[in-house]
Amino acid sequence: MDLITDHTVLSVVTGSRAYGLETSGSDTDRRGVYAAPTPLFWRLDKPPAHLEGPLPEQFSWELERFVTLALAGNPTVLECLWSPIVEKITPVGTELVALRRAFLSQRVRQSFLEYAAAQFKRLNPESPKWKQAMHMIRLLLSGRHLVLHGEPLVQVGAHRDRLLAVRRGELSWAEVAAWRDDLTAGLGASPCALPENPDRAAVEDFLVAVRKSMS
Repeated sequence: MDLITDHTVLSVVTGSRAYGLETSGSDTDRRGVYAAPTPLFWRLDKPPAHLEGPLPEQFSWELERFVTLALAGNPTVLECLWSPIVEKITPVGTELVALRRAFLSQRVRQSFLEYAAAQFKRLNPESPKWKQAMHMIRLLLSGRHLVLHGEPLVQVGAHRDRLLAVRRGELSWAEVAAWRDDLTAGLGASPCALPENPDRAAVEDFLVAVRKSMS
């Protein structure tokens, strides 16, 4: 846990509290990034790529793993960089957040569609998990906004009431499926405001600079 306590560069709140979908019983989901000291990579046993804890619902990635996932368009990782609730940020974390658009590319369209499709497949129309259905819709809303406007939609704002209605099971399965189909079609067909490829060189320069500063 020393890597978390001593080397975290960015810690944010994600999940329902960041999305504006919290209820009285919502957990506080925390996601973070730690930069392991460079000498640890010189050993046979490398530092862990991710860690859980020490707080409940807390998960952190080592910096290199985080930027690799972000370059691949991982929705969970990308949304960390736009979270409205930042609990800790260091100068390295500030640089990371300032670099966030370098991770974006047209591949995020497919990654958001694939993540949402995987969630949809796990839903049983006969007895759906409505909270999971709500987050599937929210993910599609976020992805569509990202493709159109160049950043994910973290705070759902105007969609809150209808999304919470999904969570409470007040919409029928047919209504949820129709909403999902409409968003999927829109995300797949919308003109993309993002570059064809991420700025991998800028990200790599950042990572190398951090490693040098911690050697």
